[in-house]
Amino acid sequence: MKKYQMLIGGQWVDALDDRTFDTENPFTGTAWAQIPRASARDVDRAVVAAAQAFNAPSWSALSASARGALIRRFADLLTINADRLADIETRDNGKLIAEMRGQLRYMPQWYYYFAGLADKVEGRVIPIDKPGVFNFTREEPLGVVAAITPWNSPLMLATWKLAPALAAGNTIVWKPSEFSSASALEFGALFEEAGFPPGVVNIVTGFGNEIGEHLVSHPGVDKIAFTGGDRTGQSVYQIAARSIKPVTLELGGKSANIVFEDAVLDDAVKGVVSGIFAASGQTCIAGSRALVHRSIYPAFVDALVAFARTARIGDPSRDDTQVGPITTRPQLAKILEYIEIANAEGAKLALGGKRATDPACGEGWFVEPTIFTDVGPKMRIAQEEVFGPVLAIIPFESDEEAIEIANGTIYGLAAGVWTQSITRALTMSQKLKAGTVWINTYRAVSYMSPFGGFKRSGIGRESGLSAIREYLQEKSVWIDISGSVPNPFVQR
Repeated sequence: MKKYQMLIGGQWVDALDDRTFDTENPFTGTAWAQIPRASARDVDRAVVAAAQAFNAPSWSALSASARGALIRRFADLLTINADRLADIETRDNGKLIAEMRGQLRYMPQWYYYFAGLADKVEGRVIPIDKPGVFNFTREEPLGVVAAITPWNSPLMLATWKLAPALAAGNTIVWKPSEFSSASALEFGALFEEAGFPPGVVNIVTGFGNEIGEHLVSHPGVDKIAFTGGDRTGQSVYQIAARSIKPVTLELGGKSANIVFEDAVLDDAVKGVVSGIFAASGQTCIAGSRALVHRSIYPAFVDALVAFARTARIGDPSRDDTQVGPITTRPQLAKILEYIEIANAEGAKLALGGKRATDPACGEGWFVEPTIFTDVGPKMRIAQEEVFGPVLAIIPFESDEEAIEIANGTIYGLAAGVWTQSITRALTMSQKLKAGTVWINTYRAVSYMSPFGGFKRSGIGRESGLSAIREYLQEKSVWIDISGSVPNPFVQR
């Protein structure tokens, strides 16, 4: 069994108390690697290392252009290692190898993009209304950023934080999920190989209930960037507020995929399937509610169920597998519980509904692709985030009703709209309370476009020009150029 170490201050180290925990392969259900189990003392030394690196000339005295060049060097190494890291991530969290290769091969673009922004961060000269004064602003890094990432797409979601934070000149303490730490530690080795100064990127591994609060509340941490469930995000927000730390929170969703009567049926079916069964529904943007116009409801349901039945479930390391395992044992139990809840609420089970027993699933943690029809908008299955391959189909009569149902949850992360009407598309994009609205597509993301949520789905934006500002603070500088000292008792 492979034994990993943490990255702290440019050194690969064990936990100070030598504790470890096993990480399991969701397809086989067996342990394959040992991960350091950090304590608060390990967090302390990581934060100290990051703070020292932030102030050290090897990082702080780098020109913005040189910092960008260093990030580009990392992106080059990531390109070379993409497929190797994809294999490790599939083994660690059970995501499909086809999806992981796609993610890892695309991921360098975030670092190239933000490397290019590093020397585009500019202040401004303000034509101030005070005579004899020159006023300008500076954009400066915040300091030590604590990046906390979940288990479903650990490297991609870390990249959304690390790339802009490093481009802005910050240093990092990264805590990946205890369920997907191996790929993070392999990823961290590339920063060392790229030549980042020691302590600029630090990785501590362990359990959230043991080190999470200590990291968030640490006086040496200047900013929190968190992706995860909304309840945990609420706790992170409350803890950070005690010391007035800025936060970026990318949280849960209950996204609506809305199919209108004028939609191209085959395209909409594929889009809804992609939205919920890709990644086995284990994504914050999962289109877990399909809102379907009543006039096409029977035909759409029949086509959707027939298409979903063809999904190939099994070994995520095979290129032809379409539905992989659930990443963690607790998540498997949670999904099965929600299926029981939906049945008890009176939703009609049209497909799946139990743990998969296909021989191709081996001993893995699989749930059959599951579809419930005739779901009421207020049912728990339509309101709460399941985070699994479970779709709730809800009929609607009018555009206004579709908007009311879509907006009728505590979440506002994403939404999909399937229509051939440009008027309807633009109207829906305006009225849907979601940070991302896809029209006749779903799950598209880019390093160039901002991503984040409304309502309980989060605060702040990741990716695009907006993201780098999440890791900067503005300073106003005043210089007296009048040549005379003003009256000290009069405010200018």
